[in-house]
Amino acid sequence: MPAHREGQAEDPEERVLEAMSDAVLAIAAEMAVEPILQKLVHSAGELGGARYAAIGVPDGMGGFAQFITSGMSDELIAEMGPLPRTHGLLGAMLESEEPYRTPDIRTDARFRGWWPGAHPQMRSFLGVPIVSRSGIVGAFYLTEKVGAAQFGEGDQRLIEMLAAHAGIAIEKARLYERSRELSVVEERNRLARELHDSVTQKLFGIVLTAEAAGTLLEQEPGSARAQLGRLQELAREAMEELRSLIFELRPGSLEGEGLATTLRKHIEVLRRVYGRDIEMRVAGTPQLPPAAESEAFRIAQEALQNALRHSGAGRVVVGLEARDGGVALTVADDGVGFDAAAPGLRSRRLGLTSMEERARALGATLRIDSRPGEGTTISLEVV
Repeated sequence: MPAHREGQAEDPEERVLEAMSDAVLAIAAEMAVEPILQKLVHSAGELGGARYAAIGVPDGMGGFAQFITSGMSDELIAEMGPLPRTHGLLGAMLESEEPYRTPDIRTDARFRGWWPGAHPQMRSFLGVPIVSRSGIVGAFYLTEKVGAAQFGEGDQRLIEMLAAHAGIAIEKARLYERSRELSVVEERNRLARELHDSVTQKLFGIVLTAEAAGTLLEQEPGSARAQLGRLQELAREAMEELRSLIFELRPGSLEGEGLATTLRKHIEVLRRVYGRDIEMRVAGTPQLPPAAESEAFRIAQEALQNALRHSGAGRVVVGLEARDGGVALTVADDGVGFDAAAPGLRSRRLGLTSMEERARALGATLRIDSRPGEGTTISLEVV
């Protein structure tokens, strides 16, 4: 905040600009809809000087999918009961892009003159729709102007400015959440394919081997014993493969054990399943926030699966290093490699797309270095 001479009052316009800047920066840093709405409604209340503020996102069926308030205690919200319906003035703000303000909400013809018993009485009102490229996605509702009988033009301009940023932020968060949902579907499809391609084949082999052993048991006991030995080996491989896939679905506790320990346990499982040389090198004490650790772990999983299933690598080296408050992760293999700049590569290798999307969500840097015949190195740097 700029310094002021002793005894000099802060410029009100400067305070407002700082508050708007803080609000915009706060919502820009978020990726999920719910935290964005919470920050928006608090910022709207502060900027508009309102005792109570709310932000509503309609569900398209006459109600609100989300209705978040500021200025009310949790106890009061609980006493007020379920979410309101999109009727009266609340609904009017979702039907037109024009803002609306009045010194007394009760005199408006659209006012539904009933509140739940616990609801505070309100008079002055300012409503501003939130508009994005897809249309009206929500609205700000401000009531009870502090220190004045009604909201002014300056208040309305400020909330309109905030609403413009809010529309972009909500749209961005929705696109991000849809992308995450698609990633989940893609991951499930990949696991389903792996179950079919690897585990199912091993189980089919177990059945055939068991049938062969049963046929040979009386006629050729020696051959039957050999088949039973093979049966045990196939069953053990299938069990380890299933364990590997289950670990991917439900990895060890990142929050309790940390990224390095969880990744090391995963690598131990992969060593047994694939019989490959996988080395892990850890430098320092790599630590990230829980959500960031989860994304970094998923990127490491995807890189390892690519190296073990598709590259023909005989050796894989995983590096994890604490670096300037962040983490550097590398997965390098000596496999067949590929042309990382080839057109259409991402459409053919969905795992690369998934890793890049996760890295973007982290605000991290992901590099994919590979050439035919020279192996592949995946590098992630989270700061």
